Amino acid sequence: MTSEVSQVSLSELPMDNWMSHLPSALWDTPLCHMAIPGSHNTMTYSLDKNDRSPVDFTQPDMLKKLDKYMKPIIRPFVYKWAIAQDSSIREQLDSGVRYCDLRIAHRPNDSSNDLYFYHGVYTTITVEMALKEIREWLDVHPKEVVILSFSHFLGLNQDLHTLLVSTIKSIFGSKLCPKMEYVTLQKLWSQGHQVIVSYEHDIANCQGELWFHIPYWWANKCKAEALIEEFERRKQNGRPGSFFVTGINLTEDLKYICSHPTDSLKDMVMSAYPALLSWVKQQKPGSSTGSLNIIAGDFVTEGWFIPTVIALNENLS
Repeated sequence: MTSEVSQVSLSELPMDNWMSHLPSALWDTPLCHMAIPGSHNTMTYSLDKNDRSPVDFTQPDMLKKLDKYMKPIIRPFVYKWAIAQDSSIREQLDSGVRYCDLRIAHRPNDSSNDLYFYHGVYTTITVEMALKEIREWLDVHPKEVVILSFSHFLGLNQDLHTLLVSTIKSIFGSKLCPKMEYVTLQKLWSQGHQVIVSYEHDIANCQGELWFHIPYWWANKCKAEALIEEFERRKQNGRPGSFFVTGINLTEDLKYICSHPTDSLKDMVMSAYPALLSWVKQQKPGSSTGSLNIIAGDFVTEGWFIPTVIALNENLS
């Protein structure tokens, strides 16, 4: 690695512009071989807390019934475990997030074509509003690149998919990077591209600007030790060839919730972060077996998660 890297830790770069401040030795490294910080359930800071939103219909029938008849008791409980980020999309980008996990829904019984995000309940912010906010941020940060993962579609028919793709193209225009095998910062900068969109639907097959769905490693564990053990096992089988996400997000189960009745998802996450970050510090980006790429977490603007992930790029030569 260049002396530039040894003199200044990458964790000390300005987080809102960290890509543009990377040493030139990394400009031609494929982005899928770099360590990139991401946020899991990016838009959950905007979940509708005014009780106007129904519980999303992926939730268990029992929860939907309880919410219908005992909303004042049930709804605060839903919010406690559904909100995975408490910083806005702009604050997340300013803090260094470059991968966003966007779960898209059309609200039931909504006669409009408006699309929202969801996790337990639906958001107040529409997809169009959020994408415009990202576009405005990119205009001010011309050398930063974001990866937007559209997935977990709920209640969208083919017409709504077509409309969403049209909205994505309209908002980002020439900033969209078309599918290609290996993309580097140098190549993106030279062509004026700043947005990679992955799309978990067949419509991506016939759209040059939509990348195929980016795999997301999810451990489905509620304890840091179990999550780390699961990822160490997966690493032995090798990494996917292109972009992929390692989600260090913990997942509560009914047993955990019942044994921690006054806790929230944030309480669970923050208590586990020291162990998770200790593991992250030991990881390496790159193309070899066992290397990681995008690392996504919950409440990512808290603590040292983002600088820790960015600093892993010091291991690249």
